[in-house]
Amino acid sequence: MMRFFWIREERTPSFNGSFDATHKWRLPGVKCDACGVTWGGAGHQYPGVDLSHVPEQSRFVRPWPVPVSELAQLRELVRPWVPPGVPLPPGTHLGPLEGTASGRFGPLTSQGDILWVVRRDALERLQAEGVRGLLGCKTELRFRQKEPPELLELQIEPRGRLHADCLPSDLAPPCDACGRVALRLPDAPLLDAASLPIDRDVFRVGDYATVIVCTERFMETVRQLGLEGMAFREIPTRG
Repeated sequence: MMRFFWIREERTPSFNGSFDATHKWRLPGVKCDACGVTWGGAGHQYPGVDLSHVPEQSRFVRPWPVPVSELAQLRELVRPWVPPGVPLPPGTHLGPLEGTASGRFGPLTSQGDILWVVRRDALERLQAEGVRGLLGCKTELRFRQKEPPELLELQIEPRGRLHADCLPSDLAPPCDACGRVALRLPDAPLLDAASLPIDRDVFRVGDYATVIVCTERFMETVRQLGLEGMAFREIPTRG
């Protein structure tokens, strides 16, 4: 049976690179009259999406909350540009990372464990070893240093879900209007084995997208290549 691992950042003394950046566009948060909650999700990021030719692109730079009906309209405007079937909750980030970067960047660098940038040479080595489903997207990070590294952001899409056995028995269903689920990450998360993808080695957990998971194949490849920056914690699966 394939084993899966939660990817976290591992800082090393060899590298101190950091960046202060966010994506060019985003869906706004939502103010839901049905459940009474104003919210926006985290972890849904599609840096490969280009909205530069969308006439309404100026509507995707305002982060403040909008009514459910307006969010639905905005979601449909971007739907043709995003990967088929992916969720687009309020707060979804789109387009390249914009901001500043400094320091010495290792092969793999995280921002709060929620997104990852990779040096081009490291990505090419992973792909050459047969790691599946890695999409590196251009960034628009500004460096002060001469000859900065070429950093790409990994577009990591949501797949699979947590197993019901690790969820609260009294978990309320999603809001009919906005889709919000009041779910706190379990202390001992389990993955639903039947829901996990077989076509990629890195993905986000579909119902908790801030958790990024990889296969044992990916973990072993990273370690064999000596690519610094990632730590791994096994997450059990259950059928």
